Amino acid sequence: MKRYVLEDKLKSEFSVNRKVFIDQEILEVEREEIFSKCWLFIGHKSELPKNGDFKRKKVGGRNLLFTRGNDGEIRVLYNSCPHRGALVCRENKGNSKVFRCFYHAWSFNNHGELVGMPGRDGFPEDFNCDGSKNLKEVSRLEAFRGFVFVNFDTNAISLEEYLGNAKEYIELVADQSDVGMEILEDPQEYSVRANWKLLAENSVDSYHGMPTHKTYFDIVATRGGELSKDNLQGVGIDLGNGHAVVEYTAPWGRPVARWIPAWGEDGKKEIEETKKMLIEKFGEERAERISSYNRNLLIFPNLIINDIMAITIRTFYPISSDYMEVTGYALARKDESETFRQRRNDNFLEFLGPGGFATPDDNEALELCQEGFENNKEVEWNDISKGMNREQPLSNDEEQMRAFWRRWNELMVENAMGVRI
Repeated sequence: MKRYVLEDKLKSEFSVNRKVFIDQEILEVEREEIFSKCWLFIGHKSELPKNGDFKRKKVGGRNLLFTRGNDGEIRVLYNSCPHRGALVCRENKGNSKVFRCFYHAWSFNNHGELVGMPGRDGFPEDFNCDGSKNLKEVSRLEAFRGFVFVNFDTNAISLEEYLGNAKEYIELVADQSDVGMEILEDPQEYSVRANWKLLAENSVDSYHGMPTHKTYFDIVATRGGELSKDNLQGVGIDLGNGHAVVEYTAPWGRPVARWIPAWGEDGKKEIEETKKMLIEKFGEERAERISSYNRNLLIFPNLIINDIMAITIRTFYPISSDYMEVTGYALARKDESETFRQRRNDNFLEFLGPGGFATPDDNEALELCQEGFENNKEVEWNDISKGMNREQPLSNDEEQMRAFWRRWNELMVENAMGVRI
């Protein structure tokens, strides 16, 4: 059986075969062993504030409706009419008591129950008494601190068990406000001509930060962000289950709650008030960690929470072995002032947005990697060994990527017994 991930701890070597980024057959196994069996982020509870609210989502290759019913319960329904399969909802978002199929006008309430159909007399009196013609509901739906996940495997472990040590880092985000966090407006959507796993790696890769994003760091320095050897320092941690995090200091301002001179004295006052609230609630040590430290968190397989100069939630799904679609959301405190909301949005768009300093650079790097993999017959392996010689890898080492690949290997080769690959 061919091995695609090799780890030699004695030699401090970790290698990934480049075939995993280009082989369509491997992607088909990933769809079965990863995207059909792991917990996948579908949305944040704040996206559905009112009864009747819905969002259309595509998760794990499925068309889904993320809804809040008239009873206040959040559900996820398969967006497919039980009659002949057409989408029952074509709008991306809205508020509705009923979803009506365009094709034959079967109608369903926002709980998914069939409530109307033309030509009812052509069906038996007991038609749908068993509920089999209702919209099918995703059976595994669980949430943690406002983050909502689905799982298509009825035998999967609970979400809390799945998240494991990653829960601590989600809580560092969720605890930034007394009144909760909220998604801002519509997501940003774009595509990258590269394999999805390259973005999983890149999102927790601090090693590329300075060489790839030097222009941004130069701009931060002009605004009073102190760029020194003490900044961009931290650790990379394998959290288990394929999850990983880099936690580090950095020179940019954070709306919660790290001031930079460019924000002026008024901004400093508001930051101090926020910091005081955090200290009163959590104590000095945790407040300092929430406010002054940055985190790039990877939840296996494809959820990234970047709590840096702003907070982004990013998911990405493969369309083919060399093409992915990406969705990015901004997350913020519900109670922050209009001024700081603007600063947060500016920070988000400037670095993390599709037209910012980071994302186009990253996408270019990933696409260059994908092109380089055309040489895979002669140059077979990627090296992901940096930091294996340290007891505690640094944030600009590669332990966090190794965490991802260890879990990928376990699911794809050890559990799947190498089927078809």
